[in-house]
Amino acid sequence: MRKTPVTVAAVLLAATACSTPGESAGGAEDGPVRIGIVYSSTGPLASYGEQYRQGFEAGLDHATNGTMEIDGRAVEVEFMDDAGDPATGVSAARELIGTGHDIIAGSVSSGIAVQVAPLAEQNDVLFVSGPAATDAITGINDHTFRSGRQTYQDILAASTFIDDPDGASVVVLAQQNAFGQDNVSAVTEVLEAEGATVDSVLAPPDTTDLTPFAEQVGRAEPDLVFVAWAGETASAMWQALDQQGVLDATEVVTGLDIRPSYPVFGEAGGRISFLSHYFDGAAETEVAEIMRGTVEAAGGQVDLFTPDGFTAAQMVAHAAASGATTQERIDALEGWTFDGVKGELHIRAEDHALIQPMYQVRLVGEGEDARPELIVEIPAADVEPGLAE
Repeated sequence: MRKTPVTVAAVLLAATACSTPGESAGGAEDGPVRIGIVYSSTGPLASYGEQYRQGFEAGLDHATNGTMEIDGRAVEVEFMDDAGDPATGVSAARELIGTGHDIIAGSVSSGIAVQVAPLAEQNDVLFVSGPAATDAITGINDHTFRSGRQTYQDILAASTFIDDPDGASVVVLAQQNAFGQDNVSAVTEVLEAEGATVDSVLAPPDTTDLTPFAEQVGRAEPDLVFVAWAGETASAMWQALDQQGVLDATEVVTGLDIRPSYPVFGEAGGRISFLSHYFDGAAETEVAEIMRGTVEAAGGQVDLFTPDGFTAAQMVAHAAASGATTQERIDALEGWTFDGVKGELHIRAEDHALIQPMYQVRLVGEGEDARPELIVEIPAADVEPGLAE
């Protein structure tokens, strides 16, 4: 795995955050299990963060059989807001580590997760990244795992919509951030290997006038457009593509977003092919039913990133029950196969990729009645990413 050098500042922080070797930073082995969650409770990804939080709380309830104890140790969870900002997220992680939280989980943002991961290694704490999809998290260091899917799995799922990519022209429309650039890299790697030509159109994340970018996509006259988009400008983006005739001119594939986005597609929904990481009803597993029941009983609603929180709690609980040292917890998670919301999940020991199924989906109905309908579950083996270098 790739390693990050330990700086003098990190050593000083580790000295304040960690106990003597062999103990958890949270204190004695009979002390509480202290978990710090860095997530977006405000900012542009706050709705994603709320889903993750609801899922984590439901997952922890399930993993501890409602006791909020792990092997007789009380579980203490502290949530801190990253506001979707890397500097804020890193500051929150540092504060949590400095106050004795030896397990950190989150974030929704890829830009935040890739900066928290080195802190975990430097301070010898366990980090379970959340919905952040960047491929860079997989294999970044021994201390970092992930509870959600990664971009490469999205792209492999998208490639199942193409009969023959050899000779095809593909354009990736995305935001100019870590998430968007990851998607461009993954689409290029997957589809160019199969003979396609891949180009990209990247828009600044804060841009609200997306017509020029939709025009650029239309002028390229591609055989396939792959859209990788997150946040509040999705409605404007889809409207711009529709107005420029892109949805009628070519095959458009994208990831299904959260529930509030369903009406956004309107009549365009029938002209878009969707891959899905998860939607309520995608998996009819016992764990999915448990998650739904617990989340709804607490006044929430299952959505795209609820399973990422639930899975994180399962991983955290398993790790904490396996030992008080970070190394014991790492060893317990590496190669672990368990029953998750989506069925059987496996943590690949070599680079900590989370091997999981994905879904082909259609959107049926219009407006407030729009809802996803499963076409087929894509087996985990068909969307398993290559080993991280």
